[in-house]
Amino acid sequence: MPRQKLTQKFIDAVTTPSGQRKIDYFDTDCKGLMLEVRLSGRTFYLRYQNERGKTLQKKLADASILRLTDVRGLAQEKLAQMAMGNDPFAKKALLKNVPTFGDFVADSYLPHAKSYKRSWGTDECLLRNHVLPLIGSLYLDQITRRHMVDLFSKHKETHKPGSTNRVIILCRYVFNCAIKWETAGLSRNPSQGIELFLENNKRERYLTADEAQRLFKALDESTADRLKYIISMLLLTGARKNEVQQAKWEDFDLERRIWTIPFNKSGKTRYVPLSDGAIRLLDTIPPVPGSAYAFANPKTGKPYKHIFTAWDTARKKAGLSDLRIHDLRHSFASALINSGRSLYEVQKILGHTQVKTTQRYSHLSQESLVAAANTASPVVPLARLVHTTSPSVTLDPGAPLVAA
Repeated sequence: MPRQKLTQKFIDAVTTPSGQRKIDYFDTDCKGLMLEVRLSGRTFYLRYQNERGKTLQKKLADASILRLTDVRGLAQEKLAQMAMGNDPFAKKALLKNVPTFGDFVADSYLPHAKSYKRSWGTDECLLRNHVLPLIGSLYLDQITRRHMVDLFSKHKETHKPGSTNRVIILCRYVFNCAIKWETAGLSRNPSQGIELFLENNKRERYLTADEAQRLFKALDESTADRLKYIISMLLLTGARKNEVQQAKWEDFDLERRIWTIPFNKSGKTRYVPLSDGAIRLLDTIPPVPGSAYAFANPKTGKPYKHIFTAWDTARKKAGLSDLRIHDLRHSFASALINSGRSLYEVQKILGHTQVKTTQRYSHLSQESLVAAANTASPVVPLARLVHTTSPSVTLDPGAPLVAA
């Protein structure tokens, strides 16, 4: 490569030799400074060795923008920084590797979520509709705590606190994944420490014994003959709707009284104990010929895609239009708690990873609370006297359903 004492006059007049696409000229007055001449224009570069002894070449400026004197000053400044052990080009190279939040979600987070998380579609929907429109185009190192506070506050204007909390938890997890995977440009989680909103919309609904009778009368009269088996299994096991619909005969070990759910909501295999009632129910289900599914659609041999219409018809017929399918899981948990089972046992059966999740289902009937309070009476003489003379308590027929 030719060496040349660069002058502004030379730079303005130089062209590529005939038959060549480009030619490089190294300045004799400034170490590492190079002028690249192409048919399309002239560009200044700086060639240097990094701390590992590797020769690198980085662009300084377009010759049509900066004059030679300015470029020489810039080159000397870069060389001085490198002499002090600071590579001025390293930060620029790092910035090129920083993805936008949208790119990270599409290229890294969602493929990861799909590999283990059954509910990844919910994550995708929340991100696409509520997060990406506001911060999707920002680079990870541009996103601040202020961005996240504004995002969550804007979401809360049109949604209930519980819905916004799900967005907060999801964003926190996405950023934690980026940090865990050492993604360029992110060293701290901008959503960390942002408190969840107080939820005052948690709905507790439990099926009472009287309501259960009305519901099963309506299910017996339903044209969807498999619906009563699905609803019964939900009440007998506390399982989720999709877990029951996808259950295969091979998943039930009647001898060991265990139902194996191979891939549940958390992406882990869990084991549900089968009660006497659940085993009797499985014995009464007419199998669909050629189908591996226990609760299969008789017409297709495959799991039902949707049961809401049939369920909605049955619950309204029973006068229970406010009863959700998920409330059956609440009722199962309540039944266990009211019969004296521990939170730990209920947590294991329901497959919760945290006991605080189980506590929401742990509704205690008034009779259970009274019985618990009465355990203190024997140690108080006056209480024993009052107790022996007080009338007996009449049980409320509308009390939450307790499993037999």
